[in-house]
Amino acid sequence: MEERFSGTVLRRTRDENAKRPTMGEIGLNHFAPYLMNRLMARWNANLSEELREYDMTTAKMRALAVLSVSSSVTINELSVFAVTEQSTMSRTLDSLEQQGYIRRQPRAEDMRIRDVSITEEGRAAFEKVWPTMYDLFLQMFDGVDEAEYRTFISTLHKVLHNIRKHEI
Repeated sequence: MEERFSGTVLRRTRDENAKRPTMGEIGLNHFAPYLMNRLMARWNANLSEELREYDMTTAKMRALAVLSVSSSVTINELSVFAVTEQSTMSRTLDSLEQQGYIRRQPRAEDMRIRDVSITEEGRAAFEKVWPTMYDLFLQMFDGVDEAEYRTFISTLHKVLHNIRKHEI
């Protein structure tokens, strides 16, 4: 049986000398950043395995996913939205462009900026992958009802806002 930390994990005090719980007291299985990393590592591994049959990488899928819901974005924006290093994104876009899945065009008002958009071929490729992604998503949230899911998403948005606000 798993032991649970009985103290308060989120101790908020202005007293800088106040005792903070140790990692040992909290435990890895109750430390949200650890659990989020495990969750995303497992999701990415499962997804990567499934994507092989489509000759698609996780980075390509992320780029196409973002582009499937955006009319056009810059490489920098795409890197942020797809949670991918810019250098990796540039190589990924080279490959996607060779496959005919994306188009890069310089902006008329600033030729240094290139807008990236999905082609019909890219949209079709993403639509082939989507059912697999959605099935893995449903599997990940098996046993979680809609209300719990919405609360979870709301909490993630709050945490994301806090990370951005405090530049963590």
